[in-house]
Amino acid sequence: MRIGEVARRSGVSARMLRHYESLGLVRPTGRSGSGYREYSGEDIRRIFHVESLRSLGLSLREVGRALDDPGFAPSELVDDLVRQTRERIAAETELLTRLRRIGATEPAAWEDVLQTVALLHGLGSEHAGKRQRAALSSAGEDRAPVEALVEAVLSERDPSVAGALRWALARSGGAGPALLAEGLGSPVAEVRERAVQSLAEIPDEEVTVLLREALRHTDAVVRGHAALELGARGVADAIPTLMDMIVDEVNDVDAADRLSALASRPELVERIAAGLVERLARGAEPSARGRLTQALADIPGSTASDTLAELSHDEDRAVAFTARYLVGRRGEATAG
Repeated sequence: MRIGEVARRSGVSARMLRHYESLGLVRPTGRSGSGYREYSGEDIRRIFHVESLRSLGLSLREVGRALDDPGFAPSELVDDLVRQTRERIAAETELLTRLRRIGATEPAAWEDVLQTVALLHGLGSEHAGKRQRAALSSAGEDRAPVEALVEAVLSERDPSVAGALRWALARSGGAGPALLAEGLGSPVAEVRERAVQSLAEIPDEEVTVLLREALRHTDAVVRGHAALELGARGVADAIPTLMDMIVDEVNDVDAADRLSALASRPELVERIAAGLVERLARGAEPSARGRLTQALADIPGSTASDTLAELSHDEDRAVAFTARYLVGRRGEATAG
């Protein structure tokens, strides 16, 4: 079979077939009487073998070794190709992500593109100071890449940098809250905590809704951060979680402060007092009973006062001492 016909049937150009011949990859085994190249059936099979190996990403030199070296180990080469392909995919994915982020800023001029590129480089720096400056510089920018800021804050370990990123996100608007909410579903506990901390710094009604949903999260840390922020925003849904935090001694002082603030609303006083009393009645650990007693101190109303009076005679001497002190202090406040 002559080279033209081989080219038509194999899909490999005559020029490439001549190149294969010059490299010694595929040599036609015969010549016609007129001197034309003649390819045998075995030659054509070798052409298809060459093309198959090339499709895997092998260079022509590697193809030659694979076909002619009896000691060639294909498994090693395949493993190397897998590694190279993964590296190439990672690099291309990183480039695609960067381009998407630049595109999302809707740049109006090349100056906008260069500014975004500089910001992305800053956020990805190995130096905490550079990351922090990049975060601070992005705050309030109309074209700040919110997705990049979210990714940065969810992976940031340096407290100062994380604070700057949260501050920048709170001022960036856009899709930040929705992207942070996705972080609450991360399998990594640290990422979930960073996500809820970042949400807590965004004073937005949309975020309040997300924090309400976070009260049902399976992660107690997420529930706790959400409850503290919701308590500060005056959201009554946080009350049960705040009480649980006092019992579990998790940011219990802050939780008690939030309950006290919520109790300034007359319609919530009885609900909060009754909840604390109910937890005292559950037979909590002595230390938890002490914290619940202290939490009653700043809850107005007769239910809290009557409960403290009863606790002043409690079998637990520490609880009784605390309750007597609080009863006295409430009496002084009333007299004053």
